[in-house]
Amino acid sequence: MKNIRNFCIIAHIDHGKSTLADRLLDYTGAVSEREKQDQLLDSMDLERERGITIKSHAIQMEYNFRGEQYILNLIDTPGHVDFSYEVSRSIAACEGALLIVDAAQSIQAQTISNLYLALENDLEIIPVLNKVDLPSANPEEVTDDIVDLLGCAPEDVIPASGKTGFGVDKILEAIIERIPSPKGNPDAPLKALIFDSVYNSYRGVETYFRVIDGEMKKGQAIKFMATNKQYFADEVGTLKLKQEPKQTIKSGDVGYLITGIKAAKEVKVGDTITDFKEPTAERIEGFEDVKPMVFAGIYPVDTEDYEELRASMEKLQLNDASLVFQPESSAALGFGFRCGFLGMLHMEIIQERLEREFNMTVITTVPNVSYHAFTKKDSEEVIIVNNPSDLPDPSKLDRVEEPYIKASIITKSDFVGQVMSLCIDKRGEIVNQTYLTTQRVELIFDMPLAEIVFDFYDRLKTVSKGYASFDYHPTGMRKSSLVRVDMLLNGQPVDALSALLHADSAYSIGKRICEKLKELIPRQQFDIPIQAAIGAKIIARETVKALRKDVTAKCYGGDISRKRKLLEKQKKGKKRMRQVGNVEIPQQAFMAVLKLNE
Repeated sequence: MKNIRNFCIIAHIDHGKSTLADRLLDYTGAVSEREKQDQLLDSMDLERERGITIKSHAIQMEYNFRGEQYILNLIDTPGHVDFSYEVSRSIAACEGALLIVDAAQSIQAQTISNLYLALENDLEIIPVLNKVDLPSANPEEVTDDIVDLLGCAPEDVIPASGKTGFGVDKILEAIIERIPSPKGNPDAPLKALIFDSVYNSYRGVETYFRVIDGEMKKGQAIKFMATNKQYFADEVGTLKLKQEPKQTIKSGDVGYLITGIKAAKEVKVGDTITDFKEPTAERIEGFEDVKPMVFAGIYPVDTEDYEELRASMEKLQLNDASLVFQPESSAALGFGFRCGFLGMLHMEIIQERLEREFNMTVITTVPNVSYHAFTKKDSEEVIIVNNPSDLPDPSKLDRVEEPYIKASIITKSDFVGQVMSLCIDKRGEIVNQTYLTTQRVELIFDMPLAEIVFDFYDRLKTVSKGYASFDYHPTGMRKSSLVRVDMLLNGQPVDALSALLHADSAYSIGKRICEKLKELIPRQQFDIPIQAAIGAKIIARETVKALRKDVTAKCYGGDISRKRKLLEKQKKGKKRMRQVGNVEIPQQAFMAVLKLNE
């Protein structure tokens, strides 16, 4: 065990994490010349196109240092805020972390939040100053920022470049010398932490784990503690670029396990694996089910594709355990699914993967968050409201609570005013303001999660000219005055357009939605009233005017009563048409509600 090192890499998006991982693999000879390619660990097309890591990966390297052979397990982590649960499990499987900071961009919000996660788990932090070869790099200043943040000595910061490979040998030396070897009892009963799982269509779910105590043997009867189910370890092995089967994985090492499980629900990230006959006494701390933050309805464009969409979603869930969905139906859109996502980027990626990997074109409704409602009859019983139509009648309602987050925004000092006014517009309350350096400020706000679901991130980037970085974590529920705004078309409520809004902004948002719909709904032979209502009270109205047919054109001269008779006849026809006429809502109308500020 003394020659094993388990480490992860933490960094903000775009600070060169995947490129540096490529150089480490090249340097240790884990990749042959034939297998080399950029962003080797980002295996999904979408990851390569966007240049972000969506799924965390693990790979084992062997390195000969001063005559001794060492095993280095790199557990890669995603950088985006939406995937922070995956980051926390990867960190729990390691003893050390490389903290990568871009020499041109300095420290950003995600760097700090992942660093705190690593420090809570008592990891040894090795600071790396990446991209020092860039003309815009500012190594001295950024080194000072890192020293202030970590309290380390300036010579502990390793300058490196993922592009040229400069400093990679120093990083490997630091990993071996500074990161402690794993601690664990090889003779105790088996105890292993699941930090990831991947679905393989031929072999079922592959579980990635790190052995804490004991050892895992091929053919052993094992048990997953969260689900309490028993399996046989059909195959165990280590994670090189290709999987290498082994007979046993010993304490302190990282490996993969294949048991022939077909359902992703049975493998939970963060769970403990133990021996079936001699189970361990206590499970590994920190396991929790993934909690979705943003909810939206996904419907097939053609209702006949419902079953096909269900099959696609189930396959997608095997690769992405944080996607949660259940069937629902809507009067406007037919049958579909209510899905829970970790954030807006996650939602966008799921939509894109459905289109690419399964050729499904889908309609997504307005995203919202999960509220807690309490009725007057029983003020203790929680009604969970994921859909505006689940909210009880206002006359029976006692109170509604909404989820709050603690948001941390790091920006240049020039943009503090604009960022503050944006957050206050979004019902944020400032908690703290700290100057990290003379140029960089960290602002901490308490904000309702519902307000950042809409265009918050885009507007933050706009007001700060792209210089603000944003990170958040949930802090719990708070009482709030929320109302359900229903949209009525021709007197009929359209459930897919209704939204839960804060009472103060309900009128202005309702009015803006009416105006937007007026532009998008095609004109008919009769007037179409578009109304926004709270309960029975109409708060805003716009009318799409009728296309008028000139029925009096054939009357020239003659008595006025002939014209009046024709107009009266037309009026009756319009009235009857309006009673039976229904209005088609174009697909753009559902999307337009998301982009009200444009």
